[in-house]
Amino acid sequence: MKRVIVVALIASIIMSLTACGAADNTSVPDMSSTNTVSVGDSVVDISASDNSESKTQDIDYKALVNKLHPLPDGWEDSLETVMVKNSLGDDVEVEKKAYDAYLKLKEDLEKENVHVDLDSARRSIADQQRIMDDFTKEYGADYALKTVATPGYSEHHTGLALDLYLNIDGEDVYLNEDMVQYPEIWAKIHEKLPEYGFILRYLEDKEYITGYGYEPWHLRYIDDVDAAKEITSKGLTFEEYLGAVNTTDVTVDLGTSELYTEDELKEAAVQVKCKFASFDGCMLQSLRYAGDECNTEENIKWLNSLDEGAEYTKVAEFLMDFHTPKENSGAFDADKDMKDYQWWLAQDSEGSWQVVSFGY
Repeated sequence: MKRVIVVALIASIIMSLTACGAADNTSVPDMSSTNTVSVGDSVVDISASDNSESKTQDIDYKALVNKLHPLPDGWEDSLETVMVKNSLGDDVEVEKKAYDAYLKLKEDLEKENVHVDLDSARRSIADQQRIMDDFTKEYGADYALKTVATPGYSEHHTGLALDLYLNIDGEDVYLNEDMVQYPEIWAKIHEKLPEYGFILRYLEDKEYITGYGYEPWHLRYIDDVDAAKEITSKGLTFEEYLGAVNTTDVTVDLGTSELYTEDELKEAAVQVKCKFASFDGCMLQSLRYAGDECNTEENIKWLNSLDEGAEYTKVAEFLMDFHTPKENSGAFDADKDMKDYQWWLAQDSEGSWQVVSFGY
């Protein structure tokens, strides 16, 4: 894989630092004694750079990679990336053009006292396979399939997917459960994304399309400001913009429960919708909670028997209506309305949901 840092970029950094060094006492990095150069809060690895001009990239910046669409053939051979070190000391690899756009976004955000850094970006298919193999060896194949993205089907393989974290009052905020506590900051970030060719990839309430829950930190670079503005202004998923899915209005009815809070039922519904996204060509119509009466000792015992080693304490049933593809997909008859399709979830003592069984 090619890792190319354009010499012009490095030169412009040095010139910029030289021009302002006398005014703000910024020292110019000694390029002869280091393999890195600071860019804002990040450190760029220049050890793999060459003296040639940037080569034309063969990648499609609007390529769709998700649970149904794998990374295009030859992608990793054509990709040009940079390696940066974030404020946590972690190495992050990013597609070069996406990183250039990120630096401009970062600079613009800092004008409004919003500070971000890169948590992660590219993961190779080989890296993902090693994670899958490790989880399979440690926890078994079923658990690995539930918790690890299938190698070749993760958007992070592209190098165009960037996960951010926040720096608030000089403190890094990088845990997911902590970052979601700052919706007003994420709103400021999301507002600026289209100006630099980025979109928010995993939207709230669109899990049945994307296959993932809402992630305010997960950006996707598409190298098209006009398209990014259209996607953002219309509240579209990338799949919808590309015409890769058929959608209609979806209703979700959580009903009432004495067993579960509204947030617990919302999270259960998200798990179902994420799973449904893998039903190729199917169009979700409605999803509803079946009621507390399904939480019986018999059903708890049944779901524990389906998941080796599980210790589930509660269960929930959801019912779904959806339409099948116009052409036979092998899983369902073509062009049919499926009514009251069952989804069974179980909750362990820590309150985590797992989709354990689905079907009629």
